[in-house]
Amino acid sequence: MALLHELKAHEARTLLDQGKVSALELTQAALARIAQVDEQIKAYLTVTADAALAQAAEADERRRRGERGALLGVPIAIKDVICVPGAPTTCGSKILRNFVPPYAATVIEKLRAAGAVITGKTNTDEFAMGSSTENSAYGPTHNPWSLDRVPGGSSGGSAAAVAAQMVPLALGSDTGGSVRQPAAFCGVVGLKPSYGRVSRYGLVAFASSLDQIGTFGRDVRDAALLLQAIAGHDPRDSTSMPLPVPDYTQALVPDLQGIRVGVPQEYLGIGIQPQIETAVRAAIQTLADLGAEIIEVHLPHTDYALPTYYLIAPAECSANLARYDGIRYGLSQDAEEIWDVYRLTRGHGLGAEVKRRVMLGAYALSAGYYDQFYLKAQKVRTLIKQDFDLVFQGSAHTPPVDVVVGPTTPTTAFRIGEKVNDPLQMYLSDILTLSTNLAGICGISLPCGFADGLPIGLQIQGPAFGEEKILRVAYAYEQATTWHTCKPPLD
Repeated sequence: MALLHELKAHEARTLLDQGKVSALELTQAALARIAQVDEQIKAYLTVTADAALAQAAEADERRRRGERGALLGVPIAIKDVICVPGAPTTCGSKILRNFVPPYAATVIEKLRAAGAVITGKTNTDEFAMGSSTENSAYGPTHNPWSLDRVPGGSSGGSAAAVAAQMVPLALGSDTGGSVRQPAAFCGVVGLKPSYGRVSRYGLVAFASSLDQIGTFGRDVRDAALLLQAIAGHDPRDSTSMPLPVPDYTQALVPDLQGIRVGVPQEYLGIGIQPQIETAVRAAIQTLADLGAEIIEVHLPHTDYALPTYYLIAPAECSANLARYDGIRYGLSQDAEEIWDVYRLTRGHGLGAEVKRRVMLGAYALSAGYYDQFYLKAQKVRTLIKQDFDLVFQGSAHTPPVDVVVGPTTPTTAFRIGEKVNDPLQMYLSDILTLSTNLAGICGISLPCGFADGLPIGLQIQGPAFGEEKILRVAYAYEQATTWHTCKPPLD
């Protein structure tokens, strides 16, 4: 039998149901693994060992009373932008260094009701603004596959924790690719649900029309089980859709008969690392071998996703971060004048990337520039969404497709420090994932190969609330390959 820390979530559930292992044993193994390897990886900002052991004991008691559940007693890590009562929620920022939320995010309430065991809070780019988890005020996280490489961002801590086998599951947030991109860099599965599928109540806001909580797992089934637990309508979140949540595990079948897969040529053009293009084309052939019909499609406004995103997201972040003023909570710098309190608090408490985006957003929203920049970006966002609508609904020239497939990232994980002084090159790391958030649709990344020992991610996008479709394609591909079984050489 595999070591306890090596178990996937669904494997752990089977052993728990059979009485062959206890939640306490699983949690102790996870905490031991964190102690063993996190000094190298630095995935965690806070390890809540005592609370985790108490939750594990509670899960064992619930099982003794006859309860069963997919996550009952299974360890999980939480990105440090999601509010967990009793644990610091710093958002990777000095300005919230000592902030402990007095309430739980809806996803945390759902996880606790399901009996999941929260092991701690993971590192993140400050306020989720970044593509590498180098922008954290508490230092960078390292990629388990190569310690001199970034794990991706902004959910790099969660992705690294799963890849390094510290936990089988983790939550992240995805504003422009921040679940899928680190999943690709770290060789794990990362799922970004449709906007409105998962409540954002208790997620510290970056860009409210783009943010979505997503799931990490070591395989597709694990990511689906976690989505099942957290999805659903929440009256406390006005953007949460009142739609029924399907049984996602029913979509996990190993063939693709009757499935149409769209391949946009815009995703396989100039700038893609050659080994990534080769791996993705091989993955597309595997999908065809499994019975899928491969159809070339076009998403003509893809090239505009980057400038559109970097007008809309900074504009929304400039509004959301106005609340960090040194008056209500968090860091506060004393001064005689109120404006000096604001200036000193934000000057000392916020990092360079956050300040850059706040300033960009404030400029785009300023009088005289709103129509020229922000309003125009919103119009282009509509065109990007219409591109996907046309592909998924079909036209007179092409039949509708069920999913769109391509690479998750243009390159494999880059070296720590390689792009920190070149914001544009850093922003380009997310160029293939941004459109998903702008359109409000769902996407998943899973391993499809390696280049020079570093993982490559395959991205599968589906229509809004089409998570079953992307899970079906991802699972069929995963079952036909072995990439998801590969482990980083930490030991």
